[in-house]
Amino acid sequence: MNVLFVLLGPTGVGKTALSINIANHIGSPVISADSRQIYKELPIGTAAPTKNELSQAKHHFIATHSVTDYYSASLFEEESISLMDELHKSQHSLLMCGGSMMYIDAVCKGIDEMPTVTPEIRNALWEQYNKDGLADILEELKVSDPVHYEEVDRKNYRRVIHAVEMCRMTGKPYSLLRTQQVKKRPFIICKIGLTRERPELVERINKRTEEMINEGFIEEAKGVYPMRNLNALNTVGYKELFLYFDGIYSLDEAVEKIKTNTRVYARKQMTWFKRDNDITWFNPDNKEAIIRHIDYILDSVK
Repeated sequence: MNVLFVLLGPTGVGKTALSINIANHIGSPVISADSRQIYKELPIGTAAPTKNELSQAKHHFIATHSVTDYYSASLFEEESISLMDELHKSQHSLLMCGGSMMYIDAVCKGIDEMPTVTPEIRNALWEQYNKDGLADILEELKVSDPVHYEEVDRKNYRRVIHAVEMCRMTGKPYSLLRTQQVKKRPFIICKIGLTRERPELVERINKRTEEMINEGFIEEAKGVYPMRNLNALNTVGYKELFLYFDGIYSLDEAVEKIKTNTRVYARKQMTWFKRDNDITWFNPDNKEAIIRHIDYILDSVK
């Protein structure tokens, strides 16, 4: 039986280095499940694998798209499953690594198929939001889909707008389109979670932020600043530097905001992952125990 190992955990925990060790151990490429490392303009701010790291193992879905390209979790599901089907013809076990919760769920559980929203509907809603704010759109959602209205984070304007897009596109409540049925995959999924004590993770995040600045993160952010309204750039690190460029933050304030917001994102990741009882957790420094666990899984499915 074929196996997909999924190495996951919060930002800054140490997934990249360990993923290369595991990939080489099982003879697999690294299939990235990171929704921002996919963009070629953002290597520093997304902590994408370095050239040296990329040379140590083949990687998929790293720097394959531009920030101007449309991409989504559903596209990732389609493309990654297609890739895995091809790779599994010659490789018994594969490794996927990342921290993007929706991308991981897209592969492990599947995403409901949704219709493509027409540009007319999308543009009309965004024009309405930019002109009048979210209040009227929220009211429309309350009428069109009271179930999802009660569930959705009403401060998350992107999710609210997306739900109304679906309602307008189909004439049906968005909640009825979301079956959330887990899709069956033709391989066994083994999830390996990485975690550290909170103070250690905070220290790693703070240090990595400073290293990014030293490596040229400010110049990288300046390069994409003219495209700041793109969804790909609605990302921790870039948002704070854009406000520095606008004169709202000093550089020191922007760097501290990046550290704080990265820590907040790491907490959100862990909250999401902790709901999944199928994850076996390890400290990433305990590489030997992780390799033993992987070998045990491989032996058990022979």
